[in-house]
Amino acid sequence: MREIVIGGAQMGPIQRADTREQVVSRMLALLDDAKRAGCNLVIFPELCLTTFFPRWYFEDQAEVDSWFETDMPNVATNPLFDRARDYGIAISLGYAELTPDGQHFNTQILTDTEARIVGKYRKIHLPGHDEYDPERSFQHLEKRYFQPGDLGFPVFRNMDALMGMLICNDRRWPEAYREMGLQGVELTMLGYNTPSGNSQNANESAELRAFHSDLSVQAGAYQNSTWVVAVAKAGDEDGHPLNGGSVIVSPDGVIMQKAHTLGDELLVHNCDMDATKFGKATVFDFKRHRRIEHYGRIASQTGVIYPDGTQG
Repeated sequence: MREIVIGGAQMGPIQRADTREQVVSRMLALLDDAKRAGCNLVIFPELCLTTFFPRWYFEDQAEVDSWFETDMPNVATNPLFDRARDYGIAISLGYAELTPDGQHFNTQILTDTEARIVGKYRKIHLPGHDEYDPERSFQHLEKRYFQPGDLGFPVFRNMDALMGMLICNDRRWPEAYREMGLQGVELTMLGYNTPSGNSQNANESAELRAFHSDLSVQAGAYQNSTWVVAVAKAGDEDGHPLNGGSVIVSPDGVIMQKAHTLGDELLVHNCDMDATKFGKATVFDFKRHRRIEHYGRIASQTGVIYPDGTQG
């Protein structure tokens, strides 16, 4: 067996006024919990150093940039990397990345057990909109503040396993899982910040949104025979509630662990990477069963084209 004791480090709300140092102190406490639980790997949420700032409309680019990190690790996050190195625990965390040439990405990184960054993913499926929308109950301006990721869906060999990362809305797109599945991924790490309400549909319940999250993650795990650890930032951020519901899902699509709170909470599960082998060799043996000659639309078409040739 190739077992990794994984900690899904759900985080409660981060308010707009909270400093990165305050947030990192909470992450350190979760890392301490993970050490006591025997974890080898801890996964933190999307944008885990700040509030979910895309809900706010900013016109001043300097104010936008204040939410971004120009280096990782940096002064604020060095204590987290140092403690992870001392504990021999690999970590994955999400943050807003500002590159030296001025590009803005929603990013997640992965380290080895020596706190060396061995993987990076930049969010590709950006939801929301890019201009202020007075018709929405709150803003969701990821398309304004971020560029679509430019690294594809890479898979990294780390801790004797094949690991990949997704971020939030990516979980709803089966192509994202399949891109990594075609690289043999065995562990998919996913951080998210999902509002409890839909800014365009007041009748969509928090329960339905949580169901859709679980459905997407469980399907991605089963259809690619991979562990999926989906970790939320949850709770009320300055009056804007986020769904929690962090989960650890097996390669059979079964939820093995699920968060019970909307606060800082550590999910722990002993994940055997060899448990991915059966599905990959049978139902989802891609080499034997995929028929790519019939999948042309997937990589050549974005919007709907109806059978009569009209566009949706």
